[in-house]
Amino acid sequence: MPTENYKLNVFDPKLEPFLTELYRQHRERAASIDWSYHEFIPWELGRSFIDEPWAPEQRKLPLSIYTAVETSLLTEVNLPFFYHHLAVTFKGSLQVLQDFVHTWVSEEDQHSSLLETYLIITRNADPHELHRLRKGVVEAGFVPDFDTAMETMVYTAIQELATMVFYNNVAKAATPYDPRLAKLLRRIAKDETLHFAFYRDAVKGYLGVDHNFVYYIHKAMTSFAMPGKEMPQFKERMEMISKEANYGPVSYFNQVFDYLIQFWAIEKLQPSRSESEAAKQDLLIYHSKLKRISERLAIKGAS
Repeated sequence: MPTENYKLNVFDPKLEPFLTELYRQHRERAASIDWSYHEFIPWELGRSFIDEPWAPEQRKLPLSIYTAVETSLLTEVNLPFFYHHLAVTFKGSLQVLQDFVHTWVSEEDQHSSLLETYLIITRNADPHELHRLRKGVVEAGFVPDFDTAMETMVYTAIQELATMVFYNNVAKAATPYDPRLAKLLRRIAKDETLHFAFYRDAVKGYLGVDHNFVYYIHKAMTSFAMPGKEMPQFKERMEMISKEANYGPVSYFNQVFDYLIQFWAIEKLQPSRSESEAAKQDLLIYHSKLKRISERLAIKGAS
């Protein structure tokens, strides 16, 4: 297994022109699809909770779809903690990486507001219970278990791709029940697509400079967990979403994990250091293990 004291220069100035171009492309693409969350809220459905208190029968979404959206919301509220981790990890790094993180935060900032407002305006959420859950998750905080900027970039690439796939898959499941909800989920997914693409391509660029960066990819991919994993009943939530809302272990492997293994061409890498070669081989073993599990679950009809 890889040793813990191995370090590579993640802030190599040679990568600055490449990363600057990635950032330019991101800004250009994001500007063409700029949006505000108020455009996706059916404000005409709003009414006073004082005059008409919430009741369970007001929820029109199936429990599984509601749970999927609520789970997304409770994941998105971790943005301040994740930004803090990125800011600390990237401190002293290339300016373009710091600039991108600020842009990323500004684009992510309205996701939780959109989801929360939609669930309350449409009376799918009990506003008191949702407030209690959100406050509890924020109070608990979130600290990623990564010490280096490279691991954080890999983790964020996985997270943003997983979130994009989640939103698109749940949108498909939600369409028969609430087309407007499906539309807003797909809109958020577009942001996640751009964010994922930056981190994915940045990692690819680092590998183009030095195959030994697979050392950091190993840890992030083999210990990945979403930021919301500490929320109440997370395991039960994900089991329900897998069975009834179109996203689970099979989707994660096929659309996220396997995709990145192939995109970053892990099997073809030729690291020069023993620590990195050991990390590569262990990652490929882990990939094969997940593939077998995914195939067994797919046979059983899991998502």
